[in-house]
Amino acid sequence: VLMLFQLALVVGAPWGSLAMGGRFPGRLPPAMRVAAVVQIVIYGVIGVIIASCAGIDLPEWREVSRVAIWAVVALMAVALVLNLITPSKWERRIWAPVALGLFASSLVVALN
Repeated sequence: VLMLFQLALVVGAPWGSLAMGGRFPGRLPPAMRVAAVVQIVIYGVIGVIIASCAGIDLPEWREVSRVAIWAVVALMAVALVLNLITPSKWERRIWAPVALGLFASSLVVALN
């Protein structure tokens, strides 16, 4: 869902107030669309790490994923804090709970 949201921003969805601190209401400017593409790639890598660490897929990555999952947990903790302190009320309402869920679930995977 996060990747689809970012993709929608890339192609011009007028949801800028729901992302990146709400600094760009409406459609994102080109530089921020590039940032959304980068976020799509990051979410994809996170998905691979979690899938491998959880034993769902990619067993050949398991050793690396057991270390990398802690970077994911740290990143999700930062994302949670940023979504809690953002000036955008919509990010706080929508993305802070999502970030909490991502942090908690990545922590569960890391600890198991």
